[in-house]
Amino acid sequence: MTVPALNLWKGKTVHARYVPFERRFAYDLALMDIDIDRLDEAGRQSALFSVERPNLFSFSRKDHGARDGLPLRPWAEQMFAMAGVKLDGGAIRLVTLPRHLFYKFSPISLWYGYGPSGGLRGIIYEVNNTFGDTHSYVAAVTGNRSQHEAGKAFHVSPFFDVTGTYRFTLRAPDDRLGVVVESLKHGTRLHMANIIARRQPATTGTLLATAVTRPFSTLGVTLGIHWQALKIWLRGAKYRSRPHPPEQAATLAAGSSADAPQITKDAA
Repeated sequence: MTVPALNLWKGKTVHARYVPFERRFAYDLALMDIDIDRLDEAGRQSALFSVERPNLFSFSRKDHGARDGLPLRPWAEQMFAMAGVKLDGGAIRLVTLPRHLFYKFSPISLWYGYGPSGGLRGIIYEVNNTFGDTHSYVAAVTGNRSQHEAGKAFHVSPFFDVTGTYRFTLRAPDDRLGVVVESLKHGTRLHMANIIARRQPATTGTLLATAVTRPFSTLGVTLGIHWQALKIWLRGAKYRSRPHPPEQAATLAAGSSADAPQITKDAA
C-alpha cells in the first residue's frame, strides 16, 4: 500500500532538566510528515495545505536542508553518505513542525531515509536554535529500534555549554512515532526531550481540527521555549552567550551500547 505523500503526527513532547535543579514540562504538538520527492502530490491533498505558497499550513524547501530552495534529496543523500547510508532510491520522509500561516520554527526535524523495500536505513536530526542557526546529526539505523551518540557541536540552550554528548533513541515509525534525545556530560544526564505521537491522515478535516485544537502548535513552541527559559533564568541558572556556529554542517552519530530509555507507545 502506498503511503500518502503527506501525513500528520499528533502527540506531545516532554522536556526534563536534571541539573542544577529539576524541572519538567510538556506540551501538545502536531507534526507533518512529508515525502520530499512527492511535494506536488502533498500540495494537492488538502485545500488547507500548500507547497511553496502561503496557506493555513504550508511547506517550503527554504526552511530545510541547504536553505536554497533547491530539491532536498541531493542534500539529504549527501548527509546520509556521511554515515555510510545508501538509500538506493528509497523514500525520504521529513517529519517537522509545519509552517503555520506565515510562521515557521521547528527545534528539531527528523529525516527518515528508507531503502527500496521500505526498511529504515538512516536518520538525520536537523536541529535549529532560536538564533537562526542550524546543524544536523546523522546516523545509520538498523532494526526497528536504534540508539546512537554524538558529541555536542551546536549551541541550543543558553543554559548549557557546547560540551558533552547527545544520546538519541529512535524507533522506526509505524502508526506511532517515538524519539528521545538526552544531553549527557561525564556520564550524568543533564536534560531529556522526547516526542511521542500517533499518525493521522492529512485531510482538510484533520488539518482544520489541528488549527482549532492546537492553534499555537508552531508559534507556541517558540513562545514556550522563551517562557521556560525565563523561568529557568529566574531560578538562578547560569546564562551562557551564544558561541559561533560550527563550521561543519553536520556531525556523525555512532551506535551506542549504553542503556537507553524505552520509548513508550502512549501518546496524547
